[in-house]
Amino acid sequence: MLSRPGAYKLVRGVRRGATNRICRFGSPRHNASAQGRAAPGFHVFRMGKRKDSNNFRCAAFLLPLLLLSAGVLRGQEESGEIQDITGTYQFLSADDTLALLEEEGKLKGYIDVYQGEEESDAILSYPISLGWRKKKQVEFKTQKIHQKYFRFHGTVERGSGHEEADPDYLRLVGGLEIVTMKGETGQEVTQTLRVVFKSKGRDEERDQ
Repeated sequence: MLSRPGAYKLVRGVRRGATNRICRFGSPRHNASAQGRAAPGFHVFRMGKRKDSNNFRCAAFLLPLLLLSAGVLRGQEESGEIQDITGTYQFLSADDTLALLEEEGKLKGYIDVYQGEEESDAILSYPISLGWRKKKQVEFKTQKIHQKYFRFHGTVERGSGHEEADPDYLRLVGGLEIVTMKGETGQEVTQTLRVVFKSKGRDEERDQ
């Protein structure tokens, strides 16, 4: 809406058949193609048939960027990078517990293994002597108790739980080696199992 005198003459004075756009900028300029002088502070642009071509080029340039941005955001949501694996997990039986504490990529904790009522020690606790996590890769090893120790190597994954307090929020998936030392020779006998250790829920931790 141009209120300055001569604005109507400016639009009507341009050669018939051309499409014109009037834009306001900070510094006044003149357009030699227009008949008569443009009001200070305005430009007259003759678009004609090049308008559709310019719009097409703009769309062709922006579309790949939009698709790339959407793909990056979707990838970040799907990847769901795990920040910390601290917590308690199921171990070989429902009565066993794997407890992990992550600090700057290093793992501490213990494994409580239920021995049965007949044993003198109902539960044996194996402290974790060495452990680390690098992104999804997880490894740890326990101290030797009664000529036996555990060694795990695998990955951490999302489980079926939706929140950290839910059971099975995280899973440790990989290989567990149960290493037993023979008393006379000291030779190691290794049993390898394919395991999935699911994190315990907040209610399960309270019951312990």
